[in-house]
Amino acid sequence: MIYTNALAIPMIHTFQIKINDNSRVPKYKQIVDSVINDISKGNLKIGEKIPSINELSETCYLSRDTVDKAYKILKSRQIIVSVKGKGFYINKTDLVAKINVFFLVNKPSTYKMMIYDSFVNTLGINGHVNMFIYHCDESLFIKALERNIGAYDYYVIMPHFRDENSKHVSYTANVLKVLERIPKDRLVMLDNTKPGISGEYGAIYQDFKNDIYNALKEGLKKINKYDKIILVYPSKNSNPYPKRILRGFQEFCWDNDLDFEILEEIYEDMDLQSKDVYITIQERDLVNLVRQVRKKRLVLGKNIGIISYNETPLKELLGISVISTDFKTMGESAAYMVLKNKKEQVKNVFKYIERNSV
Repeated sequence: MIYTNALAIPMIHTFQIKINDNSRVPKYKQIVDSVINDISKGNLKIGEKIPSINELSETCYLSRDTVDKAYKILKSRQIIVSVKGKGFYINKTDLVAKINVFFLVNKPSTYKMMIYDSFVNTLGINGHVNMFIYHCDESLFIKALERNIGAYDYYVIMPHFRDENSKHVSYTANVLKVLERIPKDRLVMLDNTKPGISGEYGAIYQDFKNDIYNALKEGLKKINKYDKIILVYPSKNSNPYPKRILRGFQEFCWDNDLDFEILEEIYEDMDLQSKDVYITIQERDLVNLVRQVRKKRLVLGKNIGIISYNETPLKELLGISVISTDFKTMGESAAYMVLKNKKEQVKNVFKYIERNSV
């Protein structure tokens, strides 16, 4: 590899910016990598001064905007700090040797935090993770990415959005445009994936339609002891759920000749009938249903059945049967892809966990 425009500043005799004019790596990224490399080698210490934007621009024959962009990234990572009237100095070195990860999720739910915690724990001392939340809002998602493209080594992203009718959509045209700006070897998609995105990138995804179908099939023996199966699926929500869950449930019922119904929510004073089994998605519907079951002195697993979507520690404690992806595995797999720079498309584990509620 041929390096050109090498810079050696007498007052910082060990510091060199190396730019490869033949490389397809953007020059601002080469500056960032060169500074990080010198820090990792011990050539730059905390408090040491580095060239100004003008000095680096003139010496390396680079545009001022290129150097300015590189310095902004280094400042955003807190690697350098600018002192008014004096210049730029090395600020921290403790995060430089680590992989810096931008982690973007759609909502701060219990199970999303399980993925995040598993990811961070698996990454361990090798990485530094900043988490951002966009609440299924397209504009917040785009703003978060646009402000941080180029500032991180990896982008771990979970795409779920609501449209103008508060229904779930996996992607929008504007979302795809901003995703295309991320280098694909630095992108890991979680929970949802989009084959239409160009290039090879990592993904750990759920197959929402087939997952619920196959999980309920595992529990079919218990489900068959009930007269009717009821899915509580909120079609409109601030944090909506994929329609593929609904389709998978319907196909399961049709294929197994089951009497079924779909409700928007668990209403107050439900007409609870013996030998009905409910599948709840939202936590508040589960809580409301269990409350009414207890109030009417019905017995879970005998008079009324409950299966909940997405595992949490509380459901395990209460003995609620669940159909759920393995959130811990999803986080671990994403961290593995980052650590090993893998670009695989992997379907995450989804399972039926039977407890006393059916």
